[in-house]
Amino acid sequence: MAITKTDFINFTRCPRYVGLEQVKKENLDADITYDEYKNKEKSEIISELYSEMFDETENETIDLVNKIDPQLEALLPYYKQVEIEAGKIAAKYFDGKLIYADNTNNQECFDFTNEGILYKCYVDIYNENNDSINIIEVKATTSSKFEKLGCSIKGEKKSIFEKIDNTYYLKDELGNIDMPIKKYDENRMKLLNRYHDAGKYVYDLAIQRYIIENEYKQSNNSSKQIKYYLAILNHKYIFDGTYEKENPIYNKDENGNELITFIDLTNITSEYQKIIEEDEKKLRKYIMESNISECKFGPYCERKKKSECKYFGPVCSLKIPAKNSSLNYINNGFGFKTEKGDRIKGLDLINEGYIDLLDIPEEWIEKENHHIQRDCYTFNKEFIDKEKIKALIDTIEYPIYHLDFETFPCPLPRFKGEKPYIQSPFEFSLHIERAPGVCDKDKDNYVFLAKTMNDEREEMVKKMLEYMDPNKGTLLAQNVPFEKGRIKELANIFPKYKKDLMKLYDRGFDLIWLVSTNKKIYMDLGFDEQRASRINYYNNKLSGSYSIKKTLPVFSDLSYDNLEVKNGTEAIVVYANYNNFTKEEYNIKYQGLIDYCKQDTWAMVVILDALRKLIK
Repeated sequence: MAITKTDFINFTRCPRYVGLEQVKKENLDADITYDEYKNKEKSEIISELYSEMFDETENETIDLVNKIDPQLEALLPYYKQVEIEAGKIAAKYFDGKLIYADNTNNQECFDFTNEGILYKCYVDIYNENNDSINIIEVKATTSSKFEKLGCSIKGEKKSIFEKIDNTYYLKDELGNIDMPIKKYDENRMKLLNRYHDAGKYVYDLAIQRYIIENEYKQSNNSSKQIKYYLAILNHKYIFDGTYEKENPIYNKDENGNELITFIDLTNITSEYQKIIEEDEKKLRKYIMESNISECKFGPYCERKKKSECKYFGPVCSLKIPAKNSSLNYINNGFGFKTEKGDRIKGLDLINEGYIDLLDIPEEWIEKENHHIQRDCYTFNKEFIDKEKIKALIDTIEYPIYHLDFETFPCPLPRFKGEKPYIQSPFEFSLHIERAPGVCDKDKDNYVFLAKTMNDEREEMVKKMLEYMDPNKGTLLAQNVPFEKGRIKELANIFPKYKKDLMKLYDRGFDLIWLVSTNKKIYMDLGFDEQRASRINYYNNKLSGSYSIKKTLPVFSDLSYDNLEVKNGTEAIVVYANYNNFTKEEYNIKYQGLIDYCKQDTWAMVVILDALRKLIK
């Protein structure tokens, strides 16, 4: 079967992963073909795209335990194109021979055997010249993950990386550290954390290096210097809208940015090699033992991340209550302070036996909102601050425009003015409430949904401004910063509509402010700081969350279960498959997208009306 990079990463997560995977020891020295290798890597590629494209706030997961959803495979061409674009741009900056994804049959392969286990990897971009070899691993992530590592000095953001001629280098390697050494070292160490947002890509490349250099050691056939790079999407790149035969051409943008940028990780992956060596020993141990016994939770579970271990949900987390566990205290990323002054948080609470919400000792509870939540759970009661809710509802100007966008965060910018992974709108639903409680689910609903995967954004903007008067009313959404963000992007892309779009932007109101809170807004309304910080409403059904999927069942019997498209992830996948559907499938899915987005805005109308009735 051979151990691939993906295998290496997953098999070393924890002591039980290999056992759950049921790896056969007798097959560990068997070779695999390129196609078999790529098939094994497919779930990891989809998982990588998934973690970049899909919003984690909805806490939706895909089932990667036994199968890959065929519709998710519609995302794979985007990954392939990222590899191809990386190869084209690498040719501008690296001399010599290049082998990359455009000619995969010749892709460079490395392997070595240790104690009967074959380790194997293919190189995304292999570059060789007279003096050196450059190994370039392509990842469909963005440079922002790396560039943001650093600190602020007098309001100016400093990064541990510096970009020179389209390649990022660590500043200590350039002798150009411009921040306190302690801060620099703290951020640099994150690159050596395999579960950090940036560190996981460094770990991946370090495994690649481990396999490559062990092959060279065993074969004694290379004396050239080898350098190791990541090729990633440039988060500052703005597509200029150049096409050739309907295909985008990614020239440098007007600011001189390339679509793909490189990060030199030669030194940091060298530092990683002792860690990888220890991990390989651990891997062999896990394979030999093939243990499925329960083990402690840890960062390797990657709970609530899109890269969450595929066995966490269906197997390991079954001991954690689905609702009102110790993990469900509101906004509790910092956890609790024990009597000894120690901080305990996240899955460590479960490891220490604090499983249910009430398992947390009462003396650990410091925040007023947590006391409210605990009392509601203990006595099965509802908490409500009618005065605060009423005060904010009274500020709403009519008509209310209940707005929701569906967006496609494509790795590659598709249309003029877009960046990698921009949340590109392809649909909106709008319910217009012209007076308190005066809104019909069907008659007062307006939907725009792109019919193709071509650029229909300007038509969308025209429809928005046709339906909404930018000079009056309130733009209401659940998590309004998202909707406002899309409106601002559209305003910048289509400047002739900017004035009116920004008027809508300025009228934003978040439904969450009514049930949770917004300290500044409520203080502006005359409430003292303590009360302004206090939540307005709580019910056990919320289980610590104010997402629309949690608030809706509290105030209504509306459900998404009977819809063709049930959540935001499915909406993105359906749109991505437009060109793969038969005409009949397309018609069903198209209507499904309309019904789903319409349900989102109608849910806002229903929740707001329920709150009005609740405070009477």
